[in-house]
Amino acid sequence: MSHNLKPMIIETERLILREMTLDDAAFLYKLMNSENWFKYIGDRGINSVEAARAYMLKSYLGSYQKNGFGAYMMVRKTDGELIGNCGLYKRENLKHPDIGFAMLPEFYKMGYGYEAAMGVLKYAKENLNIDTLLAITDKENHSSIGLLNKIGLNQKDVIKLDKAGPDLLLFSN
Repeated sequence: MSHNLKPMIIETERLILREMTLDDAAFLYKLMNSENWFKYIGDRGINSVEAARAYMLKSYLGSYQKNGFGAYMMVRKTDGELIGNCGLYKRENLKHPDIGFAMLPEFYKMGYGYEAAMGVLKYAKENLNIDTLLAITDKENHSSIGLLNKIGLNQKDVIKLDKAGPDLLLFSN
């Protein structure tokens, strides 16, 4: 099945990053129920493909129109396989957009996260004129911390996105 239903936003050596569509709900359901999503991002209560679709409508799809950017699906060029997402988010309580990424575990340690994140950084700077980018991650998520450092972001602070939430490391370029 071809997952290239939306126009390509970013192309890297091995990946195409494109806007999400509701057709991606089954993949997002799988991703949002993976072990590391629960561990480092949190349970979003996505217990069905229909719940994933509703979450996409509420939290993801409007960002493209509202902000001019959003979360992009990572599509492997060789076979059209969806492997994760990587993109830009604008949170009410952060001054600048932040970069975020998540992949299914079977695609870890292959360089896809770095490749996608570098593509998003370049796109943000060259196409969106975004000079300051943030990132947030759980203090125990050593893989993400390493990737954020590798793409040129450094830890600046420890924050909470909401009063009841966990402490998160805040990175910036």
